[in-house]
Amino acid sequence: MVIRDYLARKLENGTVHVTLIEPIKLVPEAASRLARTAQEVGSDLILVSGSSGLTQRRLTETVKAIKNKVSIPVVFLPGGGGALSFDFDAYFFLSLLNSRNNRFITGTHSKISPVLKRLEVEVVPVGYIVVEPGMKLAEIGDVDLVPRDNTWSAIGYATTAEFFGMSYVYLEAGSGAAQPVPASMIRAVKKEISIPLIVGGGIRTAIDARRVRQAGADVVVTGTVIENAGYRERLRSILSALKE
Repeated sequence: MVIRDYLARKLENGTVHVTLIEPIKLVPEAASRLARTAQEVGSDLILVSGSSGLTQRRLTETVKAIKNKVSIPVVFLPGGGGALSFDFDAYFFLSLLNSRNNRFITGTHSKISPVLKRLEVEVVPVGYIVVEPGMKLAEIGDVDLVPRDNTWSAIGYATTAEFFGMSYVYLEAGSGAAQPVPASMIRAVKKEISIPLIVGGGIRTAIDARRVRQAGADVVVTGTVIENAGYRERLRSILSALKE
């Protein structure tokens, strides 16, 4: 399965929903149950985060457990850790464009890209832009945060990603953020780029999801919402808001 083709087909029918799972927070069996529930309520793709501190063993066990339970694509979102698995359907090859540290822009990438090429793993280049508050990601990634009221800064990074030939722009407010990326910023960025726009962070309710979708997000990522009791119905309501 070619993930870019799969997503392109999904986008023809409207907004795509992605469920983010963080193995650092969950044992493999719990992660696989969440992934199965996400698929059952209509999520289009599972994104597994390679958070800092994640061990190779935990990552390998988690992706295998998830792939045993779901038929939708399972994609890796590399983070600050060094763990890798080649059981994924593809890698989101993130360049953290507003990091102050070259490691997160191209440094780490240059070390693993020859391996990915030799193993013929599908790589999807993504321009990653972190917006206030950024949460833990901002600290780990040494990020020069885009202020919530500075739309031009977000546009500048987004158009840079497109000019660099990246397949997607990803606006991220940070896992656990109190609010999503502002609708006005999403709308402005979407107007200036021709590649799909991913938005994540702080999207906990159907109202949040609808607002982000209406502002122009092509792909919406939710994660924290699945970490608490009652997540099936909350996730179902978010999917309904995105697919209506």
